Parts: sequence; structure tokens; C-alpha cells
Amino acid sequence: MLSPLTHDDPAGFGSYRLIARLGSGGMGTVYLARSAGGRTVALKTMHAGIASDPGFRTRFRLETDAARIIGGHHGAIVVDADPVAQTPWLATEYVLGPPLDDAVSLAGPLPEPSVRALGAALAGALAQLHASEVVHRDLKPSNVMVTAYGPKIIDFGIARAAGDDRLTRTGAAAGTPAFMSPEQATGQEHTPPGDVFALAGVLVFAATGHGPFGTGQPADLLYRVRYADPDLTGVPDALNATLTRCLSKDPAQRPTTTQLATELHNGQGQFADHLPDTLLAEIARRATEVWRHQPYRLPAPTDHATAESFPASTHSPMSRRKVLALSGGSALAVTAIGVGAWSRLGKEEPRGKGAPKNLGISAPYPKNPDEDHLWKVKVSSPPGDLWPAAASVPFPVGDLLALIVSSGLAAVNPRTGQTSWTTGELEHYWQVTSDGEEIYRIGHVTQSDAKNDRSSPLSIETVNLTNGRLKKRLPQLKDFNGAILENQLVCASEGVVYLAAGQGADSKDGIERVQPWFLAAVDTGTGKELWRQPLPVRPEGSKRLHFLIGRVVGDRLVLLQETAEGAVRVVARNARSGKVLWDVPMVGAKPDQARGPLAIDSTHVYLGLGPLRALRLADGGEAWNYVKKSGKFGREFRYFGPPAVTNGVVYAVQEKLGLIGLDAKDGGIEWLDKGVEGSDDLTGPPVIGTEYAYSKRHSGLCSVSLASGTTSRTYKTSGTRFVAHERGRVLIALGGHFLAAFPLQ
Repeated sequence: MLSPLTHDDPAGFGSYRLIARLGSGGMGTVYLARSAGGRTVALKTMHAGIASDPGFRTRFRLETDAARIIGGHHGAIVVDADPVAQTPWLATEYVLGPPLDDAVSLAGPLPEPSVRALGAALAGALAQLHASEVVHRDLKPSNVMVTAYGPKIIDFGIARAAGDDRLTRTGAAAGTPAFMSPEQATGQEHTPPGDVFALAGVLVFAATGHGPFGTGQPADLLYRVRYADPDLTGVPDALNATLTRCLSKDPAQRPTTTQLATELHNGQGQFADHLPDTLLAEIARRATEVWRHQPYRLPAPTDHATAESFPASTHSPMSRRKVLALSGGSALAVTAIGVGAWSRLGKEEPRGKGAPKNLGISAPYPKNPDEDHLWKVKVSSPPGDLWPAAASVPFPVGDLLALIVSSGLAAVNPRTGQTSWTTGELEHYWQVTSDGEEIYRIGHVTQSDAKNDRSSPLSIETVNLTNGRLKKRLPQLKDFNGAILENQLVCASEGVVYLAAGQGADSKDGIERVQPWFLAAVDTGTGKELWRQPLPVRPEGSKRLHFLIGRVVGDRLVLLQETAEGAVRVVARNARSGKVLWDVPMVGAKPDQARGPLAIDSTHVYLGLGPLRALRLADGGEAWNYVKKSGKFGREFRYFGPPAVTNGVVYAVQEKLGLIGLDAKDGGIEWLDKGVEGSDDLTGPPVIGTEYAYSKRHSGLCSVSLASGTTSRTYKTSGTRFVAHERGRVLIALGGHFLAAFPLQ
């Protein structure tokens, strides 16, 4: 994953110019860099805070030596290094391929032939290392890079000469508990058989997706490594005996690396011949990514909250069709890696006029004393009409906050505002959805695009929340055309993704009348299509999506469906079959107003954007309508914004009169905002915390006590869209090209 340079990263080291960040840890930072002659390298540096420590400098020099020993066949070729510089650095070849843990996340457990070829090659690598009396000591999936030519071992930060214990002092890394040998776990000398033990653990992971001793706290893992039998569930029977011997608690019972290589593979064929197609495609994608990446450096933080990290508009407006055309519409054969793999296109950064030139999200601004937000960052919108105001609500996913920016999908730490990652790929907001724990998106281009860029099987992908990379691609839905821009992911719930997908050739000018459209449900575990139901025909050239929002409650899939004429209907379907159970109009609502989250509980669907009313989830009949009841309260409540429901109370903003809370069962008044009447925001639902309700007024974001109904505090914000991140205990505001966080109480 390529990340932008920070404002204080140096321009380069030696003759190498820095291009992007590849990663950073406790010891140092790894950059993508390029020489004046165009050679691309991975350049590893040591943090300034530890560069003055002679012990760490010695360790860095030994890492350089170990990398040189293993060489370019089994490791990354050392291109250049300066271990005595003020900031020590090491430049190696940039390995074109994913680490093994990412490869398994993407392609699933590897087939037996792949595991055998992988194991034999790694055994050969360790044999070369051991012949020079060096042991690795930290072999694990993330330190094994999978390339088309074979695996490469990286990260020799704790490698050392066999028998040398001089660097095992406090503060030095000791290995990774899940893949340690028993002798290493007990503080004994780690000899070559210890690397064999770790290699067996890596192969168990490659074959099954789990390590031989599970996961958990380090102390628990170390105990299992020392005393428990390995878990070989899922390991092919033919590999079981070999890996069991390698995982013996007694080092003397383990095979040598030469014996292991012979047992695993006969050496016939090319390594790429043993890899799944999905993995070959990922190798090709990474090769393409490196050469297409445009260097970008994050701006320095400023003391002025209004300082522009990004211009208000970095491009001239573009239609969705133009954006798609600029983003590429054909597959690219990557010959540099020597295999006939294809890159995943249609999701890269757009090129040409209007293409974003930055990360799309800044570092957090320094907080001024008079500001009451917890953090604030600047965000840049995607090109053209990919960012309608009503669709730009960030969404919580696990411990992160996700949103679409100019650099694609971005993830932010909700507690600090620091950007965790961005995909660097053009993303369409209607083709991304989440169930709160996973992010799903539609893949745009597959191998079949080489033959016809207007037709391609549709695929659904998950995103790795750790780094933003592709985590898993479900089996293709060959009946649907993944190249159609109006395909959309409606929602996801309990292992099922619901999508609207079309058939027939893609059009450059909207939906074609001859295209059949369906609402379908797909199992996210297996990729199996569970059901599909036909959708109404659209007029020629229509650019309206079929759905605005969807949510599953129990056995009901509730949807706001957009008609060809721009009206909005509330439709409930059986979530298990897709059959329509009821269908009623949402009178007066415009599509751009009705994109916010649906307010639903186990009995009712609650609607605003006009009268505040409740529809029975069972049959769509009106359970209550607050406007019709207004006479008995002596007031006329004409218009409400979208509602929110929690703990049996429906909250909504009433025009000019502030927040109101109604009993979800019958619409009776439960709670009233006692604040001063004024101009209230009617575009989004209020956010409800445990002690306060939050809504936007002309003066700012107001927190209103749920106990007393009085305004407790007003926060200054340019936000127009608000969402709660409950795990982070923050309220997120987006608007005016700023993303900010406030306390959620």
C-alpha cells in the first residue's frame, strides 16, 4: 500500500528520491524510492530517536549483511546502503508481489501444489542463510513476499550469526510468538532447526489461513508453542506428517532444510505455474501501481483552522462517464513480471484533466485554544458528480471511520483524525457499502475486459481494514455485467450483500432500456447468489440509480427505491427471497434528500421529510402520523427532517421548533427541546448519544440534554452531515471540505 510522504520526510537518501511511504514501525520507515536512472527500490531508514544508539546501529548493519548473504534469488537484492550515515539507510529491490498474509487474505488458503512449491523455495532460502551461519529468527507470513518467480524472505532486523547472543538485550526484538520455536520462546539459543520450526508454521498458515498455535495474548501463544500440539486442521493429508516432524518440540527431530525441500517438491516447473490466478493478478496489479503512482507530500500542519490543505475545487466538473473513461477501460498485460496476469483496472486514479493530485485528506490541524472540536482535517472531494452532498456521509466500520475522498476510499482513526490508509483508487460511493465490520465494493474490471471493455463479469470484493488493500474477491457473477456504472451495492447484513445489477452491454450515456436489471442477494462467505428479483425497466439514457438506501431488520429488507421519474417509494421485501411484501410512496421526498440512514426498529419504519409518521414493518400500513395529531397539542407541525430511533423513542427536528421525541409505539410526545426557536437543519437525522441529542442549528452543532431538554453546549462547525462513531465515542461532522470530531456523550 503506497501512502503519501509527510511534510517532514526528507527529499531522499544518497542518490535516491523518495516517492511514497511503504510502511513505518518502531525501528524505522520504509519508502518507495527511485534513482536518477529510474531504478525503483524499497529504502529502509532508522528512526532518528534510535540512530544514536550504537547497539541499534550494529543491528542495522547486521541486517544489511544478512540481506546481502541471502541474495536476490531468495531475498531482495541489496542495491545500496549507508549504515554509518547520520540516518542509516538500506536500499533493496522493490519486490513485485504481496506478503504471504495478504496473499492468503486475497486468494484464501493456497492449494497443496502452491504450498509445496512455496515451502521448497523457502527451505532453499534458509539453507543458503544457514550455510553462512546466519539464522533469521523471525520467519512469519508477513516477512515472506510472494512473487511470480518465487518467494523472497525480507526483514532481517533480528537475524544474527548462529551462537551470537550479544544483541539479545532489553529493547531488541525477540521474534513473533505465533511462529517462534519452543527454544526461542524459552530464551534458549535459536539455531537453524528453529527456523525450520517457524517455516512449518508459515506453511500451515499458507495451507489453512491459521497458524499452528492459534491467536491470542503473547503469553498464551508462548505457552502453546512450548507445550501444546500444533493445530493442523485443514492441512492436506499428504503434508501432515512432514509438517508434524518440522513442528517437533525437540530440535533434533526436525528435518534439515535440504531434507525438507526434497520432501516437499521435485523442483519441476516454474513457480508461477503453481500459483492461483487471483494471486497472479494481484502481483500484476502491484507492478502496475508502482509505475502509475504520482508522488505527493502532505502539507505541513498550520495554526489557522481555515488554511487550505486542498483547494476547494481541484478540477473542472466531469460527468461520471468521463471519469470512467479517464480511469481506464481495458486490461493491461504486465510483461515485466514474466507472467500472463492481468491488472484490475477501472479502479485506479483517473488520469488527465481533472485528476486528483493529492491524498484527498490532510493531517489533523493543530488545535487552537478557542476551538472545541477534538480534531479536524481537510478533505477533498472526488471528481465531478461522484460527491453529491447527500451521499457523502462517513460511515463507521469496526474501529475506523471510512469515507470517499479524491484519492478513493479512506479510513480515519476516529479518536485522533489520523488517516490510516487510502486506496488510491477511484471509488463510486454507490458501489461501496458496509455492515459495520466489513467494507464491500464492486470490482470494475476483470480479465474478460481484454476481449470486450463493455462487458465483464461482476465481482464483489472486501477491503482489508488494516491497510486498505483488496482482502477477498468473491466468485464472479457472470450473469451480470460488472462494467455497468450504475450497478450498486445497496446494503450488507449478516453475511449477505444486496445489490442492484444489470445485464447486457455497458452504455456510455446512462442505463439502456434494453438492459435487464435485478435486485440480488449474495452470500459474502461463498459468493453464491441466494436470489434475484427483476427491477422496473428504465427509460433510455436514464442516470438514476434504482435505490437510495437499504437496511435489513429481521426478515425484512427495507428500501428507499428511486423511480425513473425521480419519486421515492418505501419498499419492503422478504430478505430470504426478495419477494415484495409492500410498497408505498414517500410523499414529497426528493431523492437527494432521502439518502440518509433509515430509522427502523423491530415493528416500524419511521419517515420524515414531510410529516413524521410510522409505517408498520409487517404490512406498510400507517401506524401513526404526528401531523394529523398536532391539533390536540395546539400547534401545527408541518415539516420534519429525517428521524432517528433509539430505546423506543423517535427523535426528529421539526421545522423552526427544534427537536422532539415521540413514543415509537403510538407517536405520543415523550420529550421536547426547550431551546430557543430558530433555524434548524432539516437535511439529516439528529445524532443521539447516551446523555445528549445533537442537531445542527444556524449557530452550530447543539447538544441537548436528554434529561432536561435544555441546550448544554453549542459547537462551532461547518459540518452538514453528522454520524456517531460509538466505539470511538465521537460524533463526526463533514461539510465545507472539513471532517471533524466532537465528544459523543
